[in-house]
Amino acid sequence: MDSHGQYEQRVVWAVVDTGIGPLLLAATREGLVNVVFHATDAVRDRALRRLASRLGTEPVEEPRSPLLAEAIRQVEAYFAGRRQSFDLPLDWSLISGFPREVLRELASGVPFGTVVGYGDLAGRVGQPGGAQAVGMAMGANPLPVVVPCHRVVESGGGIGGFGGGLETKRRLLALEGVLPEPLF
Repeated sequence: MDSHGQYEQRVVWAVVDTGIGPLLLAATREGLVNVVFHATDAVRDRALRRLASRLGTEPVEEPRSPLLAEAIRQVEAYFAGRRQSFDLPLDWSLISGFPREVLRELASGVPFGTVVGYGDLAGRVGQPGGAQAVGMAMGANPLPVVVPCHRVVESGGGIGGFGGGLETKRRLLALEGVLPEPLF
């Protein structure tokens, strides 16, 4: 606690090896706060600086922290094909407004092995015609994989964009049985 009797913000992080490359997972006392794709040294360091700036405290590497243990276990189970959904407390403090509303709907309303169009998702949150805004919300998702923005596709059948790269999106959709496994 600080001198005012408030709990100081604490951010812990770890890098987890997955079938799509290393993922950085970061958590606060509230829950998982950030997932970052391709967490090589440079990407990881940039993400940690951004987290420190946004949350007002230096993230600490603690892969065995109780704040991260369940998130790591569930992410590993997902990539091993033993888990189809995440049951984790989430800290939504890195996103607000319409993007948060869209991401919450995505997390609760688009299950494993299914996809939804950008426009359809916009309609679900009362913004028909808001497909482009949904695309922006997907790009701002601080919790990819756990909040499955890879499940949002173009209405015409195209795969759409993806902050983690299209190959990563294809691999996640293949893992969930939506697309065939890549041949190589």
